[in-house]
Amino acid sequence: MSSESSRAKATVHAVPTLEMERSIGSEGFDLIIGLDEVGRGSLAGPVMVGAASLLSASLRDHDVPEGLADSKMLSPQRRERLVAPLRAWTDTCAIGSASNREIDQLGISHALGLAALRAICAVEKALKLQSGSGQARVAAILDGPFDYVTKALNAFDTPDVSIIPKVFTKIRADSSCATVAAASVLAKVRRDAVMTELSLSSPEYAPFHWEHNKGYGSAAHREAIRKFGPSDLHRVTWHLL
Repeated sequence: MSSESSRAKATVHAVPTLEMERSIGSEGFDLIIGLDEVGRGSLAGPVMVGAASLLSASLRDHDVPEGLADSKMLSPQRRERLVAPLRAWTDTCAIGSASNREIDQLGISHALGLAALRAICAVEKALKLQSGSGQARVAAILDGPFDYVTKALNAFDTPDVSIIPKVFTKIRADSSCATVAAASVLAKVRRDAVMTELSLSSPEYAPFHWEHNKGYGSAAHREAIRKFGPSDLHRVTWHLL
């Protein structure tokens, strides 16, 4: 059993609620989007931000899906089993991505903002939200203390978001807010699958064993970088060794 699976099995995790989502909805926001990132500290591959949204009008009819928790507290198997229920539970969900090259060129903070805005844009398009008179009010709950979403809105490469969300930051929102926990699980499962597919897609990537480390800096991954040099999917501006 992997150390990740052992920790997840042994840990009694906090159960997220919809308390913050309902509080924000009561302030007149029509859509609540939970946001969480995965891959920030990886040495290779993209960073991704999951977005799990609920319409305020439907919040009273939602219960928290059984077994939902911060993705870091769940085994890979439990995360994968949650994907279908979470997709059915949300009014819509999406995952935005920023590549390793964007991270190298723009920095991790801006890349996270771009990935988040790409996810928000996909949510708004799926729900057919449009700017203009009488438009919906959108709120986003972002895990952590720093609002990298709003900061990225003023950049030249900002995605065409229909409605600019009001961002609420909350430390450990991934363990206390159900939409953010859902976003963390969906993003983690997607990114793990992408890194596994990339690892198996070419002999060039095989030595790094991303199917096991998902691009993070394990001893074996760093040794492979030392032996073979970085690939075109590594974040070359980072301290790889």
